[in-house]
Amino acid sequence: MSNPDPAVPAPAPKPAIPVVAIGASAGGLEPICELLAAVPPDSRFAFVVVQHLDPQHTGMLPELLQRVTAMPVQEAADGTQVEAGSVYVIPPNRDLGYARAARCA
Repeated sequence: MSNPDPAVPAPAPKPAIPVVAIGASAGGLEPICELLAAVPPDSRFAFVVVQHLDPQHTGMLPELLQRVTAMPVQEAADGTQVEAGSVYVIPPNRDLGYARAARCA
């Protein structure tokens, strides 16, 4: 898509956000907490946590992780826009897919 008015500069594309995926079994909560506690809240990375949990169990992982990091922690949902300096947790009994948004030149 071209810029309709050449006198107005086209907006600069947003830089890609590096995504760090963290996977662990149910016993991996402590190392995940240690890692996220050490990450500065203004990190240029987004963190996605995938932990093996009982699919019938209500997920409390976002609340537990929020206690150890100043970054916002939320449960990932369909259509969630990934932002740097944020933590996303997969909900129990769900699959997770990630697609980078297409960019116009």
